[in-house]
Amino acid sequence: MKRYFTVLGISILMYFISTSIVYGQQTWVQLVSGTTQDLYSVYFPNTNTGFTVGASGTIRKTINGGTNWSGLTSGTTSDLFEVFFLNPSTGYVSGSNGTIRRTTNGGTNWTAQTSGVTVTLYEIFFCDANTGYAAGTNGTIRKTTNGGTNWAGLTSGTTNDLYEVHFIMNNLGYVVGAGGTVRYTTNGGTNWIAQTSGTTQSLLDVRFSSTFLTNALTSIGNNGTIISTTNGGTNWNSQNSGTNNDLYEIHFSFPTVGYAAGQNGTILRTTNGGANWVQSVSGTNNTLRSIYFPIPSTGFSVGLNGTILKTTSGFVGIEPVNNSVPDKFGLSQNYPNPFNPVTKIRFEIPAGNSNENIVLTVYDAIGKEVSTLVDGNLQTGVYEIDFDGSNLPSGAYYYKLKAGNFTDVKKMVLVK
Repeated sequence: MKRYFTVLGISILMYFISTSIVYGQQTWVQLVSGTTQDLYSVYFPNTNTGFTVGASGTIRKTINGGTNWSGLTSGTTSDLFEVFFLNPSTGYVSGSNGTIRRTTNGGTNWTAQTSGVTVTLYEIFFCDANTGYAAGTNGTIRKTTNGGTNWAGLTSGTTNDLYEVHFIMNNLGYVVGAGGTVRYTTNGGTNWIAQTSGTTQSLLDVRFSSTFLTNALTSIGNNGTIISTTNGGTNWNSQNSGTNNDLYEIHFSFPTVGYAAGQNGTILRTTNGGANWVQSVSGTNNTLRSIYFPIPSTGFSVGLNGTILKTTSGFVGIEPVNNSVPDKFGLSQNYPNPFNPVTKIRFEIPAGNSNENIVLTVYDAIGKEVSTLVDGNLQTGVYEIDFDGSNLPSGAYYYKLKAGNFTDVKKMVLVK
């Protein structure tokens, strides 16, 4: 097979691609869940093994990345609002009537734990195999230090319903809830300190954008509310979500790349840390209650009426490869080439162009877009990104870098 372009071939390809859509749409596909029960939470400990929970004690599991889902016996008819797994074997669910249940064999059996309360526990989160937290109505926060064998009450300092508890380390965590409630702890929950969120809307979720950025958080809630902080909550700033739909869950797959799921099939995405949010086409009008990305390229969202969605066109991991400052835009040949199934693509962003929207897109041999690898703002530097062709057939593919007035296209060959 030839490894070069003819002049005519380049001209035809450049024309075809330049007249196509620059900003690729993220594709979400609806999966067969096998249930019509409302689903409230989804979690994947790896790309193949995933769990979703919902109304009337529903728990469903996949071991093949969502292609097939099977029902598990939860042992309860309580609504389950959250699922969390430490690994493919050990996981927890929480829900109404103070429900907390645990599995140590991948969901085959679930054992009831004594939470010590009868209120609804909307959220459960574990920092490690021993230390976990649950939060719920009337300002309830419970903590375990022995894997859930015993749960003790913490004084939250509020009677507002709490919808999310999230820790970045054993001592530092946040809760959010009704009426714009935000509280945080720096001593593992012994004391909770109130923060001024700047909103009275109920906040339904909060997340750190990275495990390395302890001061950067984003919270979402009713009526499209999105607030963020870069100083640990000393100041919370409102962001424009572009929607009035309630937003239920947020997930960051990369420090600058986040997703939010919500009412009426809403899925929002940011590629610049939340400065801008754009709406993805979810393909459903059903309310989505949870969203999770086990890896940056692959994500799942679940919601009402048994809805389960999947995308494999999420933002793929990208990192600067050195500290050099390029003097011009550049796109290098991928390596290895030919490849099977993963190859690396390197590109350069020169100084003074951090405000340019950078788009790196992959097309097949007939010019059909198959993946958008980058769509956002990047700082000056040399970047390298992985492209995974696992789900694509062998053949020639083309990748295009678009940044302001700069455009370059190169060819790569997938051989399986």
